[in-house]
Amino acid sequence: MAEAKKHTLLLVNPANKSGSGFIVNKDTRYQPLSLGIIAALTPANWKVKIIDENFRAFRYYEADLVGFTAFSSTVTRAYELAQIYREKGIPTVIGGIHASMVPDEASEYVDSVVTGEAEGVWQKVIADFENGNLQKRYRGALTDMIQSPHPRRELFHPGYVFASIQTTRGCPMNCDFCSVTAFNGAHYRYRPIPEVIEELRTIPQQNVFILDDNIVGNTTQAQERAIELFKAIIDSGIRKDWIGQASLNVADNEDVLKYAAKSGCRMLFIGIESEQEDQLKSANKRLNAKMGISSYDRVFDKMHKYGIAVIAGFIFGWEDDTKERIDHRVAFTRSCHADSIQSTLMTPLPGTRLFERLKKEGKLVLRNFPNDWQYYGYEHLTFHPDTMDREEMQEYIFKAIDRVYSPGFLKIRMLKSWWRTGSFITAYWSYMSNWNYRGMAFGEIKRPKNWLLR
Repeated sequence: MAEAKKHTLLLVNPANKSGSGFIVNKDTRYQPLSLGIIAALTPANWKVKIIDENFRAFRYYEADLVGFTAFSSTVTRAYELAQIYREKGIPTVIGGIHASMVPDEASEYVDSVVTGEAEGVWQKVIADFENGNLQKRYRGALTDMIQSPHPRRELFHPGYVFASIQTTRGCPMNCDFCSVTAFNGAHYRYRPIPEVIEELRTIPQQNVFILDDNIVGNTTQAQERAIELFKAIIDSGIRKDWIGQASLNVADNEDVLKYAAKSGCRMLFIGIESEQEDQLKSANKRLNAKMGISSYDRVFDKMHKYGIAVIAGFIFGWEDDTKERIDHRVAFTRSCHADSIQSTLMTPLPGTRLFERLKKEGKLVLRNFPNDWQYYGYEHLTFHPDTMDREEMQEYIFKAIDRVYSPGFLKIRMLKSWWRTGSFITAYWSYMSNWNYRGMAFGEIKRPKNWLLR
């Protein structure tokens, strides 16, 4: 029997070269988990290599098939690199959230587009390529998360401070500015806990980022599942420090916090977005609006009780923001009990109701696509606000964010975190994450070194 022909698959994680955003600091970069999963699904007769521009500048590499994943802010670069291979007659394929939201655009720059979750269709993509019949479009359906392939972690760049893992997919919140529901579905899909534990054992890093959009969910059943997961991590003897994401209801059942902390949770990100109730309602941020602004510190204090620090996400540049509202938000971020503040600019991503509305109303300014997608990384105001000139608002926001991350105040915030959580290490993580978020907004800057105590 003839041996299967050897092929080379090149997988590319492109980076936005603007000098700001999440890739600025190595501590906030995420492993391209989807590429690791694609590599695991690729047959053994294929050689697989990942080029990751988060760490290394692109250098041409020979391949038979080239695959890309991209967010909106990195897709311009993906298209640029795809052109290099297309000119040499090498087939290219792209997947990920951006291509799934605008597949017709993506089809103009690559040979094949995979929309949705790729696990269910990748083996067909490979088979079609091997048969000389690569299709222009593949649609990956939402599938259960049973027997999910373990990503080939040995292909990831060793410079990642945090390993990544998923235990659920989907989100029912459906906020106007978020495309997660459109991509991963409106219902939580749970991965079997024994499979999560099995994969956790394979992770070499001490620090783990659980990528679930909401690890606790929004129902009693979801809370019970989270507790079961945390208890399983504890019982397994795995000793990892981890960061995750949750909603404001994370403290409804304090057992969630108790067992999360015991399982190694250091920090949780919570999307607060605004301290203005009308803005929360306009964005369909229903849970925050329902619980009320007065609940914020109460939830944060419950998290501190168990030694868990809070990363509070705030959005600047709402359509109805005024200088007074922006100043109020700065004051609120400085007075609230959160340990770390993530400040981003309102960004209408494709696939969201916000994008479609602003496009329909003619408010989008940076709309020369695909080139202008590079500005959709949460650090540019890409639309006309209602209250002032766009450039004036953006300049005012940058000055405001500078106050959020005043170096002297960050030290004070760290001391308060130490007192509230009872953990110097957790407080130090919070302190350095504030410096990282400052770097996201302003580009790489001089900051304290070695933010993780080892």
